[in-house]
Amino acid sequence: MRPFLLYAVVRLGLWVLLWWLLTLVGLGLVLAGVLAALIAMLISILFLDRLRNAAALRWKAADERRAARRADDVDEDAEYEDAVLDEADAETATEDRNHPTGGPDATGDVTAGDAESLDPAGLPDLGDRDEVREEDR
Repeated sequence: MRPFLLYAVVRLGLWVLLWWLLTLVGLGLVLAGVLAALIAMLISILFLDRLRNAAALRWKAADERRAARRADDVDEDAEYEDAVLDEADAETATEDRNHPTGGPDATGDVTAGDAESLDPAGLPDLGDRDEVREEDR
């Protein structure tokens, strides 16, 4: 927490100093605040690398600790739903193997069967419609 707090205080102090100097020059309060924020950001990017990196590493370590604590929590509802879906998928696969409804025959042609089983998305077969009608152009 110390590197992050130090980085924030230094940036805020830099902004206040720049804002005060810009208001002394004669810029308006709002314009001085916006310019001070931009200049403080640029200065912090260029010169506060060590502080920013230390704060980022601490932030990352804290985030990893939080993620590790959350990983131990098991959502029992999600586990149950996953089990039910896996069971339903297994039953569907077994039924498909026991009752094939179309596919290539010995000649390589697709035999007649359930159209939904041939198209995984369940979309109707529209055939080859590559031509564009005149009214569509």
